[in-house]
Amino acid sequence: MKIAFVGKGGSGKTTLSSLFIRHLVAHRAPVVAVDADINQHLGAALGLAEETSAALPALGAHLPLIKEYLRGSNPRIASAETMIKTTPPGAGSRLLRVREENPVYAACGRSVALDGGSALLMATGPFTESDLGVACYHSKVGAVELCLNHLVDGAGEYVVVDMTAGSDSFASGMFTRFDVTFLVAEPTRKGVSVYRQYKEYARDFGVALKVVGNKVQGEDDLEFLRAEIGEDLLVTVGQSDWVRAMEKGRPAPFSELEPGTGRALELLRETVDGAYARRDWRRYTEQMVHFHRRNAESWGNAKTGTDLADQIDPGFVLCEEPAEPGPLSPPRSAARPSPQPA
Repeated sequence: MKIAFVGKGGSGKTTLSSLFIRHLVAHRAPVVAVDADINQHLGAALGLAEETSAALPALGAHLPLIKEYLRGSNPRIASAETMIKTTPPGAGSRLLRVREENPVYAACGRSVALDGGSALLMATGPFTESDLGVACYHSKVGAVELCLNHLVDGAGEYVVVDMTAGSDSFASGMFTRFDVTFLVAEPTRKGVSVYRQYKEYARDFGVALKVVGNKVQGEDDLEFLRAEIGEDLLVTVGQSDWVRAMEKGRPAPFSELEPGTGRALELLRETVDGAYARRDWRRYTEQMVHFHRRNAESWGNAKTGTDLADQIDPGFVLCEEPAEPGPLSPPRSAARPSPQPA
């Protein structure tokens, strides 16, 4: 199951995504965690020292390796250089799985020990001084999108992605890559504004969006969120002494997390597990093809000097088991922010 945590900067999405990862690991679930935020804090939230977190290998820096591995023997992809962030898999492509060893995980992932087990952590990498004025952050998260397009995950397996703040993820098709998107919102006008924007952008693409109200201090905060968000409000959480101690570098055992926060995390997991029965691999594949065509026409063809539509395998459907071949149909489209180059 693929899960995204989104929200405005400072909403607490990294803290909540790290708590959810800890909760999954405490229940012995296999977890791949991805820090796809421009501000790389997920490692520290999972207990890594700042210098260790900063030294995590960057997915963006290993993009040639990732492309070469994923293209495999796919005859529609002449070289790794012609792959872009939206390139879909086809016959002959290599796929990633949560519970396996592969060159991508070996180069870009690090095991993080947590109460009850460990999670594999990967990060896009920070925005460096050499990037200033010559690159956009979407070139880094493009590696995450490419991996998600080639990742096959099943029930009881979890890929948790801490996304970049605000609505930047709509600059690509990555927002459609998740079974559930948890939007973290504070009980303020600014807090719910990102929710409204996200819901509007996502409405034509079947995105399962649930809101987690954070920093809720009383009934007035709760009523505000209920009035502004309605049925999309899944659960709320308040201040946590456990989190405060963790942020000071003195974390208690995860079993000592406040019961209320623990119940909220359990509800998040139940929501994710319930989404598995509604998963539609054909629609998932159609959406990645849709955004690949858009990116190809917008900038990809010009950048690579090839017609990237030729990379699309019309008989291929990404799924846990081989699917019967069948033509893919384009999903409904709507006006959205222009795609950005990988």
